[in-house]
Amino acid sequence: MNGAESLVRTLLACGIDTCFANPGTSEMHFVAALDEVKGMNCVLGLAETVVTGCADGYARMAGKPAATLLHCGPGLANGLANMHNAKRAFSPMVNIVGDHALAHRPYDTPLTSDVEAIARPFSHWVRTSMSAPSVGADAAAAVQAALTPPGQIATLVLPADASWSAGGQVGTPLAVPQRQPTSPENIKAIARVLRTRQPALLLISGEALTEAGLQAAQRVAHMTGAALRTPTHVARLPRGLGRVPIDRLPYGINQALELLKPFQHIVLVGAKPPAPFFAYPARPNSLAAPGTQFHVLARVEQDLVGALRDLADELGAPESVPIVQSSRQPQLLTGRFEAEKFASTLGVLLPDHCIVAEDAVTSGRPLFEYTHNAAPHDWLQLTGGAIGHGFACATGAAIASPDRQVVCLQADGAGMYCLQALWTQARHKLNVVNVVFANSVYKILQGELLAVGATPGPVSNDLFDLGRPTLDWVKLAQGMGVDSCSVDTLEQFADVFKSACAKRGPFLIEFRI
Repeated sequence: MNGAESLVRTLLACGIDTCFANPGTSEMHFVAALDEVKGMNCVLGLAETVVTGCADGYARMAGKPAATLLHCGPGLANGLANMHNAKRAFSPMVNIVGDHALAHRPYDTPLTSDVEAIARPFSHWVRTSMSAPSVGADAAAAVQAALTPPGQIATLVLPADASWSAGGQVGTPLAVPQRQPTSPENIKAIARVLRTRQPALLLISGEALTEAGLQAAQRVAHMTGAALRTPTHVARLPRGLGRVPIDRLPYGINQALELLKPFQHIVLVGAKPPAPFFAYPARPNSLAAPGTQFHVLARVEQDLVGALRDLADELGAPESVPIVQSSRQPQLLTGRFEAEKFASTLGVLLPDHCIVAEDAVTSGRPLFEYTHNAAPHDWLQLTGGAIGHGFACATGAAIASPDRQVVCLQADGAGMYCLQALWTQARHKLNVVNVVFANSVYKILQGELLAVGATPGPVSNDLFDLGRPTLDWVKLAQGMGVDSCSVDTLEQFADVFKSACAKRGPFLIEFRI
């Protein structure tokens, strides 16, 4: 058995049965091993940023890591943006990065680079397998690292000679560290704060954003009057009728400052103290009001759901409390695109039990407010700020959940970063309805220019303009093998969206706005 075969067998033994790949020459023995060892579902991405984005979306829905296969340092570098997003989402991922044979490195041929140095800022765990006998054990350690709470990025560098040489041994799956509880004293201390009924907010993130976690948080809110919010960007959130209607902190700094102004206490449940996405001249670096007291119920790697349950029990909350649904009912609306009108219309149309992957940027700001009462669904969002995540995340989610409809909401400028994911959707006949908001401009950058106090001019306007030529998303999708059409009214969108969800396979709707 060579090192490559021991790697595939170890991954399978550790429960990893899906590999998103864009292989190159250094990985050929690994590719050959995939023919020899059955059981690995291999998915080709036409760019490494698609590969890592797919692995992120897959992990969010599957609850376990996929492997990626990347080619040398430049291939890894191409995938870093969505590794960054996955790291911010606490998505477990095992990256296998092929590299030159150890004896070949001193010749400094064109693809030679310091792969570990490239990987380290975007990974929690990095190792190079130095020989075939070590590959299996290294792979088992990589999977253990990826599964370590709250979910980590593990990158294993595989030199070609460690891959092709004999002496490979299947690694033994390693025990995964468990989430640790918060202390009873901490639970009691935070309960004392909340019993004062002073204005308090529970800022909830990570594993706490599950149905079980939100139900426990609702029990706390029921007993204390505390408000519930998530950070501005969430990795996965169960939403819709029957779920706790929790909203996000606003992206805009002024809106966020105003919302947080009344709170004297902010309880962090797997979350960080709220801060604006960027620094702005003459604006604070913290969104909380001066004098706000912060209390850490549990860190993101701890047992967040258990901490919320323990807090609810300490407060004497009933086991079940009524969920007060949002008063805003979605409606089918007509006319040209407006963000609020689209959100309301989408709230009516979302299929039951669907998955929404959102990278809608400015067009997506009102989506939560109008979809609390939609059919039950899961919402996946860009978490690291590296735009262009939507198509790939939706593709990976569809691989993980083939029985569910996936809806991808994608801004047009950001969509060009991972356009090739549409090809993977077509190859695997994935049930993804992609909606592209085609405003032909980097609209978010226009807003950021004003936010820093600058005055728009001809150069800035030209840098933010996506015209000359205008992107034709219908042709782009069809070139990738995905059926598509263009709409410019809400009533057209509703008709096409319902039809697309009723069919098998991917579809793209260009909404000209």
